[in-house]
Amino acid sequence: MRSALGGGLGLQLELHFSAMQKTMDPYDAPESTPRQHPSCSLKEYFLAATPLQRRLESVRKQATSFVPTPPRRRIPQRSQLQEDVDPQKVAFLLHKQWTLYSLTPLYKFSYTNLKEYSRLLSAFITAEKQKGLAVEVGEDCNIKVVFSTLLGVKGTQSDPEAVLVQILSKPQLPSEDREAKALWTGWFCCVFGDGLLETVSEDFTCLPLFLANGAESNTAIIGTWFQKTFDCYFSPLAINAFNLSWMAAMWTACKMDRYVAATEFLWSVPCSPQSLDISYAIHPEDAKALWDSVHRTPGEVTQEEVDLFMDCLSSHFYRHFRIHLSATRLVRVSTSVASAHTDGKIKIICHKYLIGVLAYLTELAIFQIE
Repeated sequence: MRSALGGGLGLQLELHFSAMQKTMDPYDAPESTPRQHPSCSLKEYFLAATPLQRRLESVRKQATSFVPTPPRRRIPQRSQLQEDVDPQKVAFLLHKQWTLYSLTPLYKFSYTNLKEYSRLLSAFITAEKQKGLAVEVGEDCNIKVVFSTLLGVKGTQSDPEAVLVQILSKPQLPSEDREAKALWTGWFCCVFGDGLLETVSEDFTCLPLFLANGAESNTAIIGTWFQKTFDCYFSPLAINAFNLSWMAAMWTACKMDRYVAATEFLWSVPCSPQSLDISYAIHPEDAKALWDSVHRTPGEVTQEEVDLFMDCLSSHFYRHFRIHLSATRLVRVSTSVASAHTDGKIKIICHKYLIGVLAYLTELAIFQIE
C-alpha cells in the first residue's frame, strides 16, 4: 500500500505477523535520488487531514515513567577528538549489532595493566570452560583475550579512554599462517560523561556504556570476571519508545553526504492471538525536509520539535492508512546514521556521527546506574 502523494512523503507500509509476513508495495529508497517537495509547508501538508495531537499518547505515557529528558540537546556533530581514532578499529565497530549494557564505575582499574588483564581473563575463561560451563569458545578452548584502548572514542579530554576487549581464536598449530578470528567483542566507553565523573573518587574509572557482540554466554562470563575484579555491576540497557523518538529526530537532523538507507520506524501493535508490527519507511530526504520544516533552534533539538516531528508522521500515516499510531508502541528506529531497537540493540552506520550516537547512549547508561 503506497499513498499517491506526488511531491509528498515517500512512504511504505508493511504489516508483519508472528507466523507470516504480508508486504504491501515494497519501497526502495535509492542512495541519491533527488526529491521534489510541494511549495506549501510540509508540516501543514502532513497535518491537514487530522487535528494535531501535541503529543503521541504512547510517548506521553513513556515520558512519565522513564528517563527525565532535558528540554533540548545538541544535534550530533563530529568530534575533533575522533581524529585520533584508528580508522581500522572504527570500521570494526560500525555495521555490527551491539547489545547495550550500563556499567557502574570500576574500582582500581588501571590502563597500564591491560596486558595483565588479558592474561587473567583468558585464564578465567579457560577455567570456566573446564568446569563445563557454557562458554562458546570452541571445543579446543584455544583462545586468547586482548585488551586495548580505543583512542579518541570520547567526547572531552576528561573522559576516560574507551577500552576494547576481544576473545580471539588462536591457530591450532604454531605453523598455521592465518589471522585470529574474533569470537566475541565488547567495548566500554564514556562520551561526555562529566556529570558522572564529578561524583566519583579517583579510585574509580567511569566507563558507563558497555556494548557487546557475540554469544550471550560469553558476555555473562566476561561480566562475571569484571564484577569480581573491579567490584562493578552490569545491567541490560533497554531503550524505551520515548528515547527512540529522540533518536529518530536527532539522527534525522544530521547532515549526510549521502544517504545509504531509508528512514524506517517499526511499531508494535498490541493484539491477540498474533502479534502485529507496522513498518513505516520514508525516503530519507523527505524525512530531512520534514524535520527542517519543524526545526527552529539552530544546532539543537528540543522536546517540542521531537513531539511535532513524530506527530507529523503519525498524522500523515493516519491520513493515508486510517491507523492511529498512538495506539501502538515504537520499538525500532533506523536511519543512515544508526539504528536502535527497544530491546537494547544498536547498529552504528555512519562514522561521522559515531561520537554523537555514543553521547546519547552514555547519557542513558548514566541515568540507569545513578
